[in-house]
Amino acid sequence: MREITTRRAHDRRPRRLRRTPGLRRLVRETELSPSDLIYPVFVQEGEGEPIPSMPGQSRLSMDDLEGLADELLGLKIPAVLVFGLPDHKDERASAAYDDGGIVQRAVRELKTNAPELVVMTDVCVCGYTPHGHCGVLQADGEIDNDASLELLTRMAVSHAEAGSDVVAPSAMMDHQVGAIREAIDAADLETTAIMSYAAKYASAFYGPFRDAAASAPASGDRRGYQMDPPNVQEAVREIQLDLDEGADLVMVKPALAYLDVIRAAREVSDVPVAAYNVSGEYSMIKAAAERGWADEGAVVMETLTAMKRAGADVILTYFAKDAAHLIREGRS
Repeated sequence: MREITTRRAHDRRPRRLRRTPGLRRLVRETELSPSDLIYPVFVQEGEGEPIPSMPGQSRLSMDDLEGLADELLGLKIPAVLVFGLPDHKDERASAAYDDGGIVQRAVRELKTNAPELVVMTDVCVCGYTPHGHCGVLQADGEIDNDASLELLTRMAVSHAEAGSDVVAPSAMMDHQVGAIREAIDAADLETTAIMSYAAKYASAFYGPFRDAAASAPASGDRRGYQMDPPNVQEAVREIQLDLDEGADLVMVKPALAYLDVIRAAREVSDVPVAAYNVSGEYSMIKAAAERGWADEGAVVMETLTAMKRAGADVILTYFAKDAAHLIREGRS
């Protein structure tokens, strides 16, 4: 009888450490911090405006950037990822590597007003071309990988010259990391880091982003160059290729439906792993909360913590500011 009683007492050990908020915090295995977060932003010419499909998010004007930088630093969020909406598009994506382009100007504005803020820039031409694909299209509608690399490297160098701390190639072109590393090093910008969208899936969760960035394909889809959602070993191979080519961080996108891929990335990567909590994941939570179907703050903290628990070192999320406030309030 004593043996059974002792065993039962031991079996209660986990519950004893869950009894109070203080005990739970004391033994917590995964902690989410504002310093883990990167805030993605959309910048456009002229006035800012709300994004209907992403409640609480807006396309920002250049005048909005100083206030944004102050707000992020005040919340201890260390980094921002900039997407630009150009005022014109053409087949050669010329606005993407224009020294006076929207992203280049936004980078200069942010680094002038907040030099300590880490500024990251997306490197992809989908928002700069009429066809909305991530590279140069051939006559048959297929992507010309090598011609696309030429545009991506020009774009990355222009961002680095403007002062971007981290360029983030997201086009899923073969050898994009190696080509960009070589180009920015040749331009004496070797201190610029590369965050590769190494495992970027052809996901149904991107709809609100494509609305926000005006970057939806005019025809066809991106399944020929983005990853097939059922595959994880392929993601590991893509990550290893980007590591071999010099990526300083690797990313998994999306995050919530790909926690297993984040874990696989963490197991093979010797550099920080980023997870992108994408627009569709954001808008679903917002929609449920607006209808009273979910506690928004609790769901946000649970999902972001899950991404970190899976192995993400940093998380790109439109909830960054909200999460920082929740952490400050002790919501976890």
